Amino acid sequence: MTALDIRLFGDPVLRTVAENIDDPTDPTLRTLVEDMYETMDAAGGVGLAANQVGVTRRVFVYDCDGDRGHIVNPVWEAVGAETQTGREGCLSVPDAGGDVTRAATVHLTGVTVDGEEVDREVTGLMARCVQHETDHLDGVMYFQRMESGTRREVMAGIRGSEWFNR
Repeated sequence: MTALDIRLFGDPVLRTVAENIDDPTDPTLRTLVEDMYETMDAAGGVGLAANQVGVTRRVFVYDCDGDRGHIVNPVWEAVGAETQTGREGCLSVPDAGGDVTRAATVHLTGVTVDGEEVDREVTGLMARCVQHETDHLDGVMYFQRMESGTRREVMAGIRGSEWFNR
């Protein structure tokens, strides 16, 4: 396994919609997922989408409160109208974060690299992670989901950061 370079905000791949994966059992996809686990772990994250490592394929890995796995071609929908608001950050946007409101419970479907169907309902941090990582695969950054005042503050911090101005 190899820890890959994480793409930072400003890289166009983060605004690119990832492509569906036709063959989830392709050995190259298994290698990508293993490398993504390694990358996420090395960076101390709870989730990582493929385009964060420069690959525009619809897959993400996660490790939320002891629930560790990956989803190929993830699709989710809110269960009920209840929301949760909490602080989010992102490995592609170092040292920045803010409150984002998301669905409290989501129904998640997809498949694994072993061809196993994923069909589950998730809440809490896992629901937030599913929505955050799927947003990445849709070319959407988490701060786009913030209230406008919070988004302006986060963007000001990003523009003033050392990593963004290299």
